[in-house]
Amino acid sequence: MDYLADYETWLAQEKRASVNTLSSYLRDVRQFAGWAEQEHLSLIQVSQEDVRLYAQCLEKRGKSNATVVRSVAALKSFYTYLISIREIQVNPAKGFTPSRVERKLPAILSNHEVDLFLDQPDPSDSKGCRDKAMLELLYATGIRVSELISLDVQDLNLSASFLRCRGRSKERIVPLYKGAVRAMAAYISDVRPQLLENPGETALFVNMNGERMSRQGFWKIVKCYQDKAGIHKDITPHTLRHSFAAHLLENGADLKSIQEMLGHADISATQIYTQVVNQKLRDVYSMAHPRA
Repeated sequence: MDYLADYETWLAQEKRASVNTLSSYLRDVRQFAGWAEQEHLSLIQVSQEDVRLYAQCLEKRGKSNATVVRSVAALKSFYTYLISIREIQVNPAKGFTPSRVERKLPAILSNHEVDLFLDQPDPSDSKGCRDKAMLELLYATGIRVSELISLDVQDLNLSASFLRCRGRSKERIVPLYKGAVRAMAAYISDVRPQLLENPGETALFVNMNGERMSRQGFWKIVKCYQDKAGIHKDITPHTLRHSFAAHLLENGADLKSIQEMLGHADISATQIYTQVVNQKLRDVYSMAHPRA
């Protein structure tokens, strides 16, 4: 029986895992399967001790704690699937807890750095107008890059100043500030029609060939404007998402509202921004207080 192929289908269809989760879990389980084969172990006969030995093996290879934690999480998921199809009765990875890795606080941009970054695209040409619209929309909504490039034209309502985003678990509505609305209106009316190769294309954002923007293409756009802005922090599409959330919290937004706008299934994922804001306050205090 091809357990890995069936597990992939289960993850995608039953668990509706994201593309990134699907890729990383399959990679981790395949690596474990390779190790198990070298140890002459059947995947359905693995014990908790085997999982522990595998985790030790990863550590000896120099893998980080975060990698070990993720690998064990993938194995727990895989063996949960095997239990669901009644191939095994006990999950050998469930009782094993690798050493917890301290979660790093996400990097955010200051308000000045956001302004500087968003001012880099030149809206007087087609590419700059499109790039300005994409970056403004990303910071205005805090959506993920996968959600950004998946947007269709009908997901945007400029007259009501909101965006409809289909996330990992459910659809959500996120408001837009006036600057983002203006940037989007200019792009949709003046630039997008010129870029389209196929008039029936539904993608909101397209590349210079008129096709839906790719993740890699947008990544290059972000890096280009980081260099132009002369910002030394490592800016990724997720940096704007983190900055969106932290700045809302700094200005009085409640965690529940931020959770809904970000599309977090669990509010614990949103609470990390409380730590970011608190750390920023501590840094300001240490630099500014005369007796600090």
